[in-house]
Amino acid sequence: MFSAPESAGLANYAKLLTDSQLHKVYGNTFFFGTAAIILNVSLGLFLAILVNQRLPAFLRYLLRTVYFFPVLVGMIYAATVWKFLFNRDLGVINYYLHYIGVGPVSWLTSSQFALWSIILVYMWKNVGFTMLTTLAGLQGIPQDIYEAAAIDGARPFAMLRKITIPLLSPVILFNVVITLINTMQEFDSIVALTNGGPGNASRTVSLYIYEKAFRGLDMGYASAIAVTLFLVIALLTALQFSLSRRWVHYS
Repeated sequence: MFSAPESAGLANYAKLLTDSQLHKVYGNTFFFGTAAIILNVSLGLFLAILVNQRLPAFLRYLLRTVYFFPVLVGMIYAATVWKFLFNRDLGVINYYLHYIGVGPVSWLTSSQFALWSIILVYMWKNVGFTMLTTLAGLQGIPQDIYEAAAIDGARPFAMLRKITIPLLSPVILFNVVITLINTMQEFDSIVALTNGGPGNASRTVSLYIYEKAFRGLDMGYASAIAVTLFLVIALLTALQFSLSRRWVHYS
């Protein structure tokens, strides 16, 4: 017969303070989230501006399809394909790097490149969604504003900085918050590509919770980590909305 469960009190939460591995995985998670937010939002803006140019209709639809298609692919399938591309000896990426004089790179087994490789796959998978939302925002900006600015002698970069980005700030905030929440919980791509390795180089909080709960069978401690993850996501999201008052323009 199973013994009755006993309350651990706050012991699991006290353990959080002395778990050096947890501190490392939180560092990886914050780095992953920060890099993904910067790259995802900036590249999504660039692609949206590119697709929004006066191009032939066929070419515009083709570009939108090509950029958005990875969003429809399951992350496990995408990560499996990218794992072959990243292969040190047989991968296509190293094959072409060889022609420009770059030796084989251990993309998934090197602590220097493992996390960046996961970020690259995340970008490939999700930047199409960011592009689409940003494109919708771009098409909602009245062209009269750009025409008036052009008459006043404003150059394209000045229009981007003074008109486009301020009027897109609500969309940018949306993309930042969505990317933040997604990256803090990213799991599939990490398991498929590196399984957290080498060592703890690419292990994130979500994977750490899974390992503690289902491999170490330490459900209590895993639940405590999950609570901290929820609080961190809630705090960072609230902070984003609080800071948005300074740079987001709704009219």
